[in-house]
Amino acid sequence: MSEPFKVAAVQAAPSFLNLQDGIDRAVKYIEQAANEGCKLVVFPETWLPGYPNHIWLGPVAWSIQFVAPYFQNSVEAGSTEDETLAKAARDNRIQVSMGLSERAGGSLYIAQWHYDESGDIIKRRRKLKPTHVERTVFGEGDGSDLVVNETAIGRVGQLSCWEHLQPLSKYAMYSQDEQIHCAAWPNLALYEGGAYALGHQVNNAASRVYAVEGGCYVIAACALVSPEQQAVLCEGDPLREQLCPVGGGYTKIYAPDGQSIGTELAHTEEGLVTAEVDLAMIAVAKAAADPAGHYSRPDVTRLMLNSKPQRPVMAFDETAGIATEADVSDADEVVEAAE
Repeated sequence: MSEPFKVAAVQAAPSFLNLQDGIDRAVKYIEQAANEGCKLVVFPETWLPGYPNHIWLGPVAWSIQFVAPYFQNSVEAGSTEDETLAKAARDNRIQVSMGLSERAGGSLYIAQWHYDESGDIIKRRRKLKPTHVERTVFGEGDGSDLVVNETAIGRVGQLSCWEHLQPLSKYAMYSQDEQIHCAAWPNLALYEGGAYALGHQVNNAASRVYAVEGGCYVIAACALVSPEQQAVLCEGDPLREQLCPVGGGYTKIYAPDGQSIGTELAHTEEGLVTAEVDLAMIAVAKAAADPAGHYSRPDVTRLMLNSKPQRPVMAFDETAGIATEADVSDADEVVEAAE
């Protein structure tokens, strides 16, 4: 078992529609987490270039003004921005879980990119099912995005937002002996007072339950809305300001027994939430309940998981007899041998 170590979650408003400023600020948070002795830092959902709150605030005819700038400020794999994040991880010897809007061809995806302490990519995953009106902006991931990876600090997995309300997706993660879970959340004050399910009470509960069910540590990073972002989104409209209030940052870190173990920040305050992780505690938690192990009933219920990537184009090399998936973000990935 490893020695106890520190982890961090970023709670901050994004640099909305300003990718370069967002990258610069991300590097500063990575450096801060490393300087505080953390081995992993987790960022909120689509923190680059910011969660698209506009899709919840008005009709399509109004929100379409944000489509082009949001697309242009999203991040491509292999881009300069990608390389900058990798360098920050490498220079500071820290793992980074970055929540971002991934641009691939003409499509966007809610993504989490996991860099190791050498700056190499461990995983680029996509949210399997964007929630409600998110589907007007983002495409879907697939079963290959439900993965837990062995790393230098333990077995690390990632999910975004309401993926934590998908029982079968969670079970797929639990079955891979996840030890540290990176939970990416947007701001949790949207529709405050009018949609309880979107608030921090329910969504923090989802992160807490994930920790108890999975017997793992959950680092639940949450963004917030700044006055500047509210001004851009609401244009002084009192109704929109009521639907998109300033604040909404409710970052938490949970232990395998469900305890909140992180430092505390006010929901309008920017900074890092940090906590110490001791992987030995997982054995204690799972001695009571291991849902994909001794606490399961496979004779009654089982999960069927298709972990094969599902891309829209598969190119066949007839001479080599190899089928490869032609995807703009992963064009050379060999999937299966042609029959």
